[in-house]
Amino acid sequence: MHSILSSFIDNRKLIWRLVKRDLQARYRGSMLGMAWTVLTPLFLLLVFTFVFSVVFQSRWNVEVTGKGQFALILFCGLIIYQMFADCANRAPTLLLENVAYIKKVVFPLDTLAWVSVGGALVNFLISYVLLLIGQLVLIGTLHWTMIFLPLVLLPLMLFVVGSVWLLSSVGMYIRDLKQLVGVVVTMLMFLSPIFYPIQAIPEGFRIFIYLNPLAFMMEQLRAITLFGNIPNIPGLALITGLMLAFFLFSGWWFNKVKKGFADVV
Repeated sequence: MHSILSSFIDNRKLIWRLVKRDLQARYRGSMLGMAWTVLTPLFLLLVFTFVFSVVFQSRWNVEVTGKGQFALILFCGLIIYQMFADCANRAPTLLLENVAYIKKVVFPLDTLAWVSVGGALVNFLISYVLLLIGQLVLIGTLHWTMIFLPLVLLPLMLFVVGSVWLLSSVGMYIRDLKQLVGVVVTMLMFLSPIFYPIQAIPEGFRIFIYLNPLAFMMEQLRAITLFGNIPNIPGLALITGLMLAFFLFSGWWFNKVKKGFADVV
């Protein structure tokens, strides 16, 4: 763990520079530029809200009556899913997109995961601000419990960084992984409580939803942001511990196999 954290701390300035360069390159040449970080989640929100609340007449629970509040609930789940999906979809080819770095012996390859997740985190925070604005406009109030956001973000960050390390390293050896990850990430959208509450799932099948780490984080983000509830501290402690173990394993695995990257480029 010490080597993983020391690598992040020692290279934090490099990571921040690469994050800024990655965000600028992503929107270079487009007329609206960084505005797409705001427009993209808004477009997705409008489409999903129309499809699920108007076409399918979906309802969350008896307390949620308006389409505006339904949209906010949906958006809470969507921004967490989108942060994971953006990083996971890119992870299998992340190292292949940066072959020049692989050939540089002194370059810390593990920082590329932090760069990928850093860009996704910026988009998440922008979307979260939009969520708060929507909450203020549509509901007329903000809850003080949103100060617990770091407790929800911590296990999410550990999970996403660990996933990028694992998927990017395996993707160097198994090139078909990108196609498989794309299918799994799409399936995960519908197996996460984005468009429906967990209570809507028959009890016999809820265990499969709870095996999805994103599900608990989505529920907690809604609790602290929209409903003004204190987060489930024991649950967050448990999932943070599990995600920390996954993070450490993925970091160990990445450092173990990275010596062979140059041979398979």
